Amino acid sequence: MTTTAPIVSCHLPAELNSFIGRRHEIAEVKRLLSDARLVTLIGVGGVGKTRLAQRVGFDLRRSYSDGVWLVELAALESPELLVQSVMECLEIQDRSVRPPIEVLTDHLRDKKMLLILDNCEHLLDECAAMAETLMRAAPGLRILATSRQSLGVVGEQTMPVPPLPMPDFDVPRSSTESLKQFDAIRLFADRSQSVLPGFEVTDDNQDSVARIVRRLDGIPLAIELAAVRLRALSVEQLLARLDDRFRLLTMGARTAMPRQQTLRALIDWSYALCTEQERLLWARLSVFSGGLDLEAAEHVCSGDGIEPDEIVDLVVGLVGKSVLAREGDQTTVRYRLLETIRQYGRDRLRESGDEATLRARHRDWFQDLAGRGQREWFGPDQVAWFRRLRAEHGNIRSALDYCLTTPGEAERGLAIATALRFYWIATGSLREPRDWLDRLLATYPTTGPAAGSAAGSAAGDEATVVRANALCVNARLAVLQSDFALAADMLEEARELAKQLDSAMVLAEIAYVSGLTTLIQRDITGAAALLEEAVAAYREADAPMGVVNTLLYLGTAYSLLGRSDEAVARFKEGLEICEGREDHWFRSYTLWVYGIEMWRQGDVAGAVEMEREAIRLKRPFDDRLGTALCIEALAWMAADGTPERAAVLFGASQERWRAFGAPPFGFVSGHHDASEALARERLGEQEFEAAVRRGTELTPADAIAYAMCESPKPAKPAAATAQTSPLTRREMEIARLVAQGMTNKAIASSLVIAQRTAEGHVEHILTKLGFNSRSQIAAWVGEQGLLPGGAP
Repeated sequence: MTTTAPIVSCHLPAELNSFIGRRHEIAEVKRLLSDARLVTLIGVGGVGKTRLAQRVGFDLRRSYSDGVWLVELAALESPELLVQSVMECLEIQDRSVRPPIEVLTDHLRDKKMLLILDNCEHLLDECAAMAETLMRAAPGLRILATSRQSLGVVGEQTMPVPPLPMPDFDVPRSSTESLKQFDAIRLFADRSQSVLPGFEVTDDNQDSVARIVRRLDGIPLAIELAAVRLRALSVEQLLARLDDRFRLLTMGARTAMPRQQTLRALIDWSYALCTEQERLLWARLSVFSGGLDLEAAEHVCSGDGIEPDEIVDLVVGLVGKSVLAREGDQTTVRYRLLETIRQYGRDRLRESGDEATLRARHRDWFQDLAGRGQREWFGPDQVAWFRRLRAEHGNIRSALDYCLTTPGEAERGLAIATALRFYWIATGSLREPRDWLDRLLATYPTTGPAAGSAAGSAAGDEATVVRANALCVNARLAVLQSDFALAADMLEEARELAKQLDSAMVLAEIAYVSGLTTLIQRDITGAAALLEEAVAAYREADAPMGVVNTLLYLGTAYSLLGRSDEAVARFKEGLEICEGREDHWFRSYTLWVYGIEMWRQGDVAGAVEMEREAIRLKRPFDDRLGTALCIEALAWMAADGTPERAAVLFGASQERWRAFGAPPFGFVSGHHDASEALARERLGEQEFEAAVRRGTELTPADAIAYAMCESPKPAKPAAATAQTSPLTRREMEIARLVAQGMTNKAIASSLVIAQRTAEGHVEHILTKLGFNSRSQIAAWVGEQGLLPGGAP
């Protein structure tokens, strides 16, 4: 009896340089994880806890059927967002109003998974509480944490991460080769070769190299920072300068420095080697969370000693000194400070007294970015804006946190949160924006300044508009979570505020959210009336994005009322506006509901093409809800003619609904029962259930490919290749795409995964097959008959 090969899900970043040593530690962590459900790696900053955890996770990936997942916490400044951040990393898109920890525990309850929580030290209490709750609910869950101290949870096993082994000066060495057996020496040599090609540990320099790694206490980050100096210094010069710097720190004491001081000394040295402007920029860059681009650095960090046009050269200098890490590809470049180096810069910024000023500049920049994103969302750069805002999510959080915690800044926070309304919806994360809006609204006055003058009246009106808009956005998000009671309360307050204003836009928003609420609650006639009112108000406010957004639901209402001509007219008008703007998002949702109407009219082929085009448009956003809705619609359309296909699609959509708690948008779900009954009748009970099961076993990417007819139908027996190939099913899929000449970026877009995940898969394929180039992968795929048209 044949079985399918297990799918290995490894959500770890690709290693950018070689991993040196740690064999004993890797074995010990694996042993601890076999006995304990929570293992915490503890040690000073820079000792290599993160790399060790990631390498253990990669090695154990086949032991966890539901994957190895990394949650990076270093840039998370708001403890309230811890659980939400874990959900995002696990790709959980939940639209319910249940507490996040409840959603997370339900998701993990039956999973066999390794969760890596990286950099927990600033969120110790929150991480401890979450870990305890998750382990109690999910017996198959293992947690590997990294922290500078233990979490203090019952059952936790801690493992101190020591420095790398290094030579003892008191033990004579017989040869250079024996010296190279020490991991600290090997790391120094490896990193030195990256800045000085051809570098080797030789008989002439071995004593100096040994003294260097001893001076650095075998701390990996310190060794890497020191190796960079070989661009300008010889090994002997490097040793002499280390001696000088550490002598100042110890003041001649005979005792060795604590390891924290060793690393601090290296970072101090890096700081001293920077120019005055580079030091200033280093400190200012520390206000960014999760990275930055050059444009942000130019706007936030210039002034008071740095001109905007000097930023690029200063950034190049900091990259060259390994203070800044360059990330991205040829088209998109971002920069990141390692967390230890970022905290050092933040300390310098505080000492300068400029922290508040820089945080305000940071907030100003991201408020402007959010505003531009809102203005340009409905246009040809929509996908680019989504990706840019996604990359800046950590910085957006920091800006909102500043607004929330700084007196008098709530209005700006509300402006940022409301400007991002469609970004929030596109991410599928509705809970986080609602949380920001709830907290900001609670600190913001319900009325503006006292109206004793024209200026006071204008300021009061502006405050009223800000609050009214925020209430409408919050109500919209609440409706999408079916939280109708709270939405109604917010709309009622917005109506009261609207009476003080002469704003067609606020009135349009109120009518739209009211109409959407009524539609979801299946008062179709009432919804049509309210949505007509909203369309008229949006037209008056000259807001085409609002018009298109409303037309798709107005057309749906008319379709449900049997007024097909009016429905088609609304859909066509919406599509015409979208196509003129080169929009993706609203066009995809319009095609979804328009396709259902065309299917009801008997044009199955046209309807299917509309649904598939909708899925294509959704791919750049990883719009799982929208894609699930289209897959469900495709199942209805296949029920009569291809019932087996319909059953597989029902299974695939059923699996997607589990991630959302329940199928949303029930106003169009009336066709499900009839279509399922038809497919079941056509296929027979046993065959139908078997096909549904195959659908539930599809990965999200496989389900999309099947819906799009981009892959063979799910095989009933396992393919022979799955038994003999060293690659997992996902790696086989990626190998085929590599053979087709696709870049990592294109693979990520095609499979709706992160680019770094695609990069990691390609690296794993090269390692497993023993290859060092993509062309070798392509040749191997051809030899195996795995190219499109060959054997599966």
